[in-house]
Amino acid sequence: MKKARTYYFLTFLSIIALGILSRKIAFIPLWIGDFLYAVMIYFLVRIFLPFKKAFSIFLLSLFICYCIEFLQLYQAEWMIELRKTLFGRYVLGQGFLWSDILAYTFGASFAFILEKSILNVFNQKSE
Repeated sequence: MKKARTYYFLTFLSIIALGILSRKIAFIPLWIGDFLYAVMIYFLVRIFLPFKKAFSIFLLSLFICYCIEFLQLYQAEWMIELRKTLFGRYVLGQGFLWSDILAYTFGASFAFILEKSILNVFNQKSE
C-alpha cells in the first residue's frame, strides 16, 4: 500500500509541475491546464483511496472537479477575495466555463484509462 501511495504521490507532484508550467508557456492552450487539473485531482483522490476501484476514483474525481467549477458561480465577497490569492486562483479558479467541464471530463478520463492500461501491463508481466 505504501509503495502504491508513493507512486501516486510522485505522479501527483509531477502533474502539478506540468500544470504550472502549462500556464507559464504562452503557446500552450489554456484548456491543457484544466485537463491536467483533473488528472491531478484523480491522483490526489487515488493517494487517499489506493484500493478503491479505478472507476470509483474516476467518478469521485470528476465530481470534485465539477463541484469546484460550479463553485465559481458563487460570488460572495469573501470568496472573491479568496480567489485573489495564489491558492484561490490555482485551486478554486476564476470564473465558470463550460469548456472547463469538458477539459475536466477528458482529463479524468485520460487518468482513468492511463491507470487501467498501466495496471493491465503490470498484471500481464506478473503472470
